[in-house]
This record gives sequence, structure tokens and C-alpha cells, in this order.
Amino acid sequence: MQQMRRYAAGIAIAAAVGAVAFWYATRAVPVSIVTPKRGDAAEIVYASGVVEPRVWAKVTSTVRERIVEQCNCEGERVEKGAVLARLDDTEARAILSELQARLSLAQEEYRRKLALAERNTISEQTVDRARTDVAQLEALIAGQEARLAAYVLRAPSDGRVLRQDGEIGEVAEPGTVLFWVGEPRPLIVEAEVNEEDIPRVEVGQNAYLRSDAFPERALEAVVDSITPKGDPVTKTYRVRLRLPEDTPLRIGMSTDVNVVVRLSRNALVIPAAAVSGTRVAVVEGGTAKLREIETGIRGTDGVEVLSGLEETARIISPLSPDFADGTRVDVVQTATN
Repeated sequence: MQQMRRYAAGIAIAAAVGAVAFWYATRAVPVSIVTPKRGDAAEIVYASGVVEPRVWAKVTSTVRERIVEQCNCEGERVEKGAVLARLDDTEARAILSELQARLSLAQEEYRRKLALAERNTISEQTVDRARTDVAQLEALIAGQEARLAAYVLRAPSDGRVLRQDGEIGEVAEPGTVLFWVGEPRPLIVEAEVNEEDIPRVEVGQNAYLRSDAFPERALEAVVDSITPKGDPVTKTYRVRLRLPEDTPLRIGMSTDVNVVVRLSRNALVIPAAAVSGTRVAVVEGGTAKLREIETGIRGTDGVEVLSGLEETARIISPLSPDFADGTRVDVVQTATN
């Protein structure tokens, strides 16, 4: 009797498990649906860029020396050749004075030996050596005078001092930019485009920009030029984009650049999350049917549908890759596309 009770209990448990499994396998899966919409589909090339003036130059020091004088001219216009800063040239001038003193002695020695040579008391070779000493010192003085010019930093062209760095008393390192001189308008965006994308980028293409400084504002630019030689280390090409005169962007701002390389007007578009490979799931009644579609432009948010889908179709979004054809579904939300 006890054994029969155990058998009965086992059968009851198995029946319950089977019922749960059947319910689980045949239950309606809750899904969200969207319908396709008409709009513009754009194929884009992404890059990051920085806003710069079209015309500008960096002013750097070529010697390592302390700053002793500096203009207070940031934001002001300057003429070409205007003195922007002076570096301590005390040591350089001391060297020049020493060379000039040596030259005076060498010249006096040359004149003395020249007079002796006229009386045939010394050889011509001795006079030539004295003449060579004078010429060498003259060359050293000319070089030192040229080096002294490097201790004065001048504006390379007419323009506005866009930025000024360094303070009096600081040591200017060779290659360190102390002044940026240029015109604040027009502005460009200098962007770096990956080498696999650069064949699709052409001069004249439109671009849409996004800047953290203006998150709600639509910003536009036009591809102005492409540097012929890429960087083999970063595997990028420099692309310059022309900004409109009324752009709110400022020099030095960073931007996300989306260059429109192909545009399809009035295209049938569905969310990218609704497509798994080339398949979508269309809800018909309470069942989902998988369909193959032909796609065109694929963006991060949307996919252009060329064929295989009606405009009134109710498609599941998002669609998981393992979604099975014929699955019973329960529409719990109609999302906006």
C-alpha cells in the first residue's frame, strides 16, 4: 500500500512538472513593437576633431632661457614683427663681447704682420694665418648676433594674440608654445579619420557636429580639404571641415564629427535594434513571423529597408538573435520609432 502511494505521488509530481513545462513552452512572450517610418537615412563616417582658426601660427622659443619681458597682449591685434617677449640674453651678449674683443686683437695683429710682411721680415704664410683668424672671428660674431635674435620672440604675421602662456621669471623650453597668433575667423574643425573610412570622404560633403558645450544645438560643417598623406602610426588622415561664420564654436573646443557620405531621402527606416542580421520579426495576430529583408544604409540608430517589409508592419524591437519563428507573443508596448 505504501509503495502504491509513492508511485501515485511520483506520477502527480511528474504531471505537475510536465504541466509547468508545457505552460512555459507555450506561453505568450511579452514584446514591444514599432512600425516603420519614412525619413532620411544617412551613412556617416565618424571622427573626433578640434576647432582651430584657418590662419594662425605658434610662437615658440628655440633656446632654453628665462623670460625677462612679456607683452600683456592676449586678445589684442599685433603687427608682423611686434615684440611679444624677450628672454635673458646676458650670457649670450657676454660671449658676443668676448668675440668682439678677440676680433679687435686679431685685427691689430693682422695689421702688424701685414706691415712686417711689407718689409719682408715675415713670410706670407704668417700673414695668411692672421687673415684667417680675423675671418673666423668675424664669422663667429655673425653667428652669435644671429643667435641673439632668437632671444626676442616676435609676431610671425599680422593677427590677434589668441592665447598667451608663460610668465616673467619662468624658463622657456625649446619647442614650448608661448603665443598663438592668428585670425579668430574663419574657423575650421581639424579631424582625424581612420584610414579604412577615408576613401568614402570627399571634399564638399556635409557633416554634423556635436559639442558638449552646445548639447542641444544642431551644428554643421563642410569638408574643406583632406591631407594627402596619412599618419602610419595612428593610421588616420587629417580632414579639415569649414565652419559657417555664425558658428557658436570657439577655438580649442572638441567636437564629434559625423561626415555624411551617402544620403537616402524618404527611405523606409526601422530601429537598428529590430534587425538581427537581415531578419525582422513581424507580429501577425498573436504570433511572430521571421522575415528576411533587404537593407540599405545601416546606422547606429536606424536601418534602411529596401524590400521585404510593408510600411504597416508591426515589428518586434528589440529583437534577440535567438528569437524563434512562430513564437506566441503578447504586445505590451508600442514604442515610437
